[in-house]
Amino acid sequence: MLRYAARTGYRQSYMQSRASMLIGYLFLQNLVELECESWAVKGLNIKYATRSSRKGFKAGALKKGMECDYAKQCEYVAIFDADFQPEPDFLLRTVPFFVHNPEVALVQARWSFVNDTASLLTRVQKMFFDYHFKVEQEAGSATFSFFSFNGTAGVWRTAAIKEAGGWKDRTTVEDMDLAVRATLKGWKFVYVGDIRVKSELPSTYKAYCRQQFRWSCGGAHLFRKVAKDILTAKDVSLIKKFHMLYSFFLVRRVMAPTVACILYNIILPISVMIPELFLPVWGIAYIPTVLLVVTAIRHPKNLHILPFWILFESVMTMHRMRAALSGLFELSEFNEWVVTKKTGNNFEDNEVPLLQKTRKRLRDRVNFREIVFSAFLFFCASYNLVFPGKTSYYFNLYLQGLAFVCLGLNFTGTCSCCQ
Repeated sequence: MLRYAARTGYRQSYMQSRASMLIGYLFLQNLVELECESWAVKGLNIKYATRSSRKGFKAGALKKGMECDYAKQCEYVAIFDADFQPEPDFLLRTVPFFVHNPEVALVQARWSFVNDTASLLTRVQKMFFDYHFKVEQEAGSATFSFFSFNGTAGVWRTAAIKEAGGWKDRTTVEDMDLAVRATLKGWKFVYVGDIRVKSELPSTYKAYCRQQFRWSCGGAHLFRKVAKDILTAKDVSLIKKFHMLYSFFLVRRVMAPTVACILYNIILPISVMIPELFLPVWGIAYIPTVLLVVTAIRHPKNLHILPFWILFESVMTMHRMRAALSGLFELSEFNEWVVTKKTGNNFEDNEVPLLQKTRKRLRDRVNFREIVFSAFLFFCASYNLVFPGKTSYYFNLYLQGLAFVCLGLNFTGTCSCCQ
C-alpha cells in the first residue's frame, strides 16, 4: 500500500512538472511571437516560424528554415541559440570577411558568458571554453587549418551550405558535420575572437553532463561517419587530412577522454594494491602538469580554482569516455538529443516563477555513477594509507573521491567560499 502511494505521488509529481514546463514553453512562445510582431509593425523584415515536430532536432530545424523563401534569397545566414545575445553591430563586423574573401564559408565569433561567476561550476566551464576558443579555434583559423563550427554565434555563406549538402541529422553535432563537409569541398573558415556574443553556461551539473555527453558522443559518432570521406577527399591536403583524422577526431574526441579516465580513475587507484604495476612519474604527473599550466596560464585570476578544475575534469572524463564509446560503437543513447536546460539571468531570487518546485526521486537527486566511483577511490586510498607501498597516492585519491562525492550529490559550489 505504501509502495503504491509513493508510486502515485511520484507520478503526480511528474505530471505536475510536465504541465508546468508546457505552460512555461507556451508562454515563452507567445512572448517571442509578440516581440516579432512588434518589430514587424516597425517595418523590420522579421518572421516567426515554428515546427510541428522535433524530427531531426536542431539540424531538422535549420534545414526547415533554409527551405523558407526569405532564407533562399539570403547570401549569408547568421545562427544563434536562444540564450545568445548578439550586439547590434554583429553583422557589420562579420560580413566584411565574406566580401573580401570569396573562399570563406564561415565566420565564427567567440562566446562570452553572463553567469560565469555564478558558481564554481560555471567558473570551471569558463576556463574550459576560454582554452577552446583561444587555442583550438584561433590556432585553426590563423593557419587556415580545420576547426569546427560551434553551432551558434556564427555566419555561414549559403552557397557553402548548399555545396556541402545542407544540414544533416545523422549525428547530434550537426554543426561539426557541416563544417567537415564544407572543409572537404575546399571552403575556409575564419575565427574572430574580438567579436563576442553573450550567452549562458549550464548552471546545474546534470545539464552540463548532458551537454558534454551530446557533444562527445556526437563527435565520436561523426568520426565513424566521415573517416572514409576525409581519406578520399581530393580538395584537402594530406597534412589537413592527418590533422582532421588523427588530432581533431581520434585523439581529442576518442583517445583523450578514454585514456584519461582509465589511467587516473582505474589503473592509478588499482596500482596501489598491485606492487608489480609500476607507473612512471613522468607519465602520470609531469606531462599532465605541463598541459594544465598551458591551459590555465591565460587565467592568472583563476589560478586558485585550478585544483578544483583538475578534480572536476577527472570526474568528467568518466562521462566523456562513456559518450565517446557510445558514439563510436553506436551503443545506447548514441543519437539521443536532450536540450540543455538554462535558467536565465534575469531572476534576482534565482527562482523561475512559471515553474513549480516538484518532488524529485532519489535517482534525480543523486548521481549513482559518481557515488560508486567515489566508494572505489576511497577504498583504494584507504588501502594505500594502511599498507603503504613504493608509491603513495592516497592523498590524491582521497581528493578524487571527494570530488566524485560532491558532484554525485549535485554540489556545484554556489556558496561564496567556493567562488
